[in-house]
Parts: sequence; structure tokens; C-alpha cells
Amino acid sequence: MDTAPHLIDGKQAAEDIKVEIAAEVAARQAAGQKVPHLAAILVGHDGGSETYVRNKVLACERVGFGSTLLRFEDDISEAELLAQVAALNEDADIDGFIVQLPLPKHIDAEKVIEAIRPEKDVDGFHPTNLGRMVAGLPALLPATPSGIVELMARAGIKTSGQHAVVIGRSNIVGTPVSILLAKNLETANCTVTLCHSRTQNLPEIVRQADIIVAAIGRPEFVTADMVKPGAVVIDVGTTRVTDANKKSGFSLKGDVNFAEVAPLASRITPVPGGVGPMTIAMLLLNTLRAAKGEIYSK
Repeated sequence: MDTAPHLIDGKQAAEDIKVEIAAEVAARQAAGQKVPHLAAILVGHDGGSETYVRNKVLACERVGFGSTLLRFEDDISEAELLAQVAALNEDADIDGFIVQLPLPKHIDAEKVIEAIRPEKDVDGFHPTNLGRMVAGLPALLPATPSGIVELMARAGIKTSGQHAVVIGRSNIVGTPVSILLAKNLETANCTVTLCHSRTQNLPEIVRQADIIVAAIGRPEFVTADMVKPGAVVIDVGTTRVTDANKKSGFSLKGDVNFAEVAPLASRITPVPGGVGPMTIAMLLLNTLRAAKGEIYSK
């Protein structure tokens, strides 16, 4: 799966998951069962969101899912957006849907997330799914955090008994991945330290880590002096940085200074091609689980 002795190839891991999902979808179709259907709401024209949603649509085609994309301008009112969410909640053909973040400032993202029915919340952001995850109950897990854990498992990375340091405490990545890594599971069982903007002696704490998960949203924040030799480094960051040498006019930078840190790390995810593809793969997996009624009976 690795393209270099210590590179963790998220693209290949995600492709393996898509092959597994496609086989199950084909079997469902052959048995006359419903094909999973994933919908997305995209508000405005954020470049990163456009790319993510386009990749989601392509991934649905790849595995044989139905796919719907609802686009709205960024002047849509909160009430209008909530009405669209309510319509998708009631649509029996839609097994799961996402509302792509970020949303315009005049819309309360938490209110929108809470309006999504937990059984259709394939992003895994709804408080019901987060609460079930914390309690160790079956849940639709947040896509990026569960993708990180799955990626490490498929790469054969030892987690049990390891000290994992997570940098960043967002509800989307940092906090849920810290919870998942601490679970009493074959793919987890870490001792976890969660660091954030108020953490004192941050470099010293990160240097103690066997596993570093960088999810702070600051390009190249993690430098060589913060990493002990042999650490596993998982870079969640994807910040667009202006780059005149690129046809697109920008390049993607992770939260880790790859050139400095890669020589020290035993395993490291690249950006792009690391965690990003796993997020979409786990979104597809959540949609399949929702279609099957695995968590919430249909």
C-alpha cells in the first residue's frame, strides 16, 4: 500500500474500501435491494468545498450509489436552508446526506447540523451520533476521525499502548479522533493527549508522542523540533496556499512541514493523498450502513 518505505498511502486505502463497497452494492442490486443514495447540499462557491463535493459525486459513481447535489447561492436564508434539510429528511429515497461546511456567517451551522436526522447524518456530526460514539454505542462515526483510525489499521500501525498527541480540538476532527483513539478497541487503545491553542509547552508535549495527529488548520505548523524520531505522523491539514508555479494558482499544504518531518517519522501521511481520500471513503461507508439500517432500524 505504501508508495515509499514510510509513506501512508490514503489514496490506495480509500480505493480498497471503495472496491469493497462496490461489491456489496452490486450484491444488493442483484438481490433486488435498494441502491444507497447520498445527497449533498452545497452553499456558495468555496473552492475547497467545491473540490470535496465534486470528488464525493465521482466516488458515488465509482461504487454504484445514487447521488444528488443541491446547490444554493450564499445569500440563501437560514430558514430556506432548514427547509431543504427537512425535505431531505422526509425523502425516503435519500439514505444519507451532508450539508457541506463552512456555511455563510448568517447561518447557524450547529442549528443546521442538529436539524439533520441522526439516521441520515452520514457526516457523523449530529449530537446523537457523537454521544453514541462517546458512550461506545453503534453510531454513524465522523468521517475524517474514523478514516484516520481505519487508515492506521490498514497500514498495520500499532496503536495499543501508544501515546497519541492530537493537535486541535474541533468537533469535526480533533475532539472525536481523540475519543476514538482512546477506545478499548483493536484499532485504538492509545493514551491520548489533546492539545489546543491554550496548551502550554506544546512542542515539548508533542515530542513525547508515538503518534501525532495534526488537525489545527495552520500550514506547516508541526516542525522537526516537535517530533521524536520514529513517530507516526498523521497530517489532517489541507490549507490552500497561493502558488504561482501551479496551474491552479495554489498548492495544498498540510499542518506538518513534510520536508522537515518526513525524515524523522517512521510513517507519515502526505498532503494531498493521505487523510483526505479516507474522509470520502468513510462517508460512503456511513451511507451504506445507513441504507442497511445498521445503526438505526429502517
